[in-house]
Amino acid sequence: MKFKNADRFRRRIAAMAPAARAEIQKALVEGGNEIAGMAKSFAPKKSGDLAASIGVTIGNYVTENANVRGVQATGGGHDLSVTIHAGDGRAFYAAFVEFGTAPHEVGGIFKGAQHPGSRAHPFFFPAFRLGKKRAKSRISRAVNKAAKKAATAS
Repeated sequence: MKFKNADRFRRRIAAMAPAARAEIQKALVEGGNEIAGMAKSFAPKKSGDLAASIGVTIGNYVTENANVRGVQATGGGHDLSVTIHAGDGRAFYAAFVEFGTAPHEVGGIFKGAQHPGSRAHPFFFPAFRLGKKRAKSRISRAVNKAAKKAATAS
């Protein structure tokens, strides 16, 4: 089978990749920052550590402790990966606030004491659910914009 203008088609596809990556990465970061901003505004502000721990990381994300949670959006490659995360060394309790805790026996210096548990105060996933559709739309627009640029480039 033969294609007319196959070389021109290949050039357009090759030109689209770098432009598309840049547009998609920008859209991922903007969407991530928007969701992280909402999560910060929803987070309880007792000390401010929890809200300060919420962030967006581009590329491979490595947690500094096991209690950090995140939601990752991956689009094929290191530079097209964004993680929105909550919790750090100071705000290790982010998941406890988000999901609550069951009644349990306390350890450490208060070993044996009964903790009544705590109610959940969701801040992370409500922000994610609110911002997800808008972020997806932003990424779709970025892909379309990149495709149009590549189509008119050569």
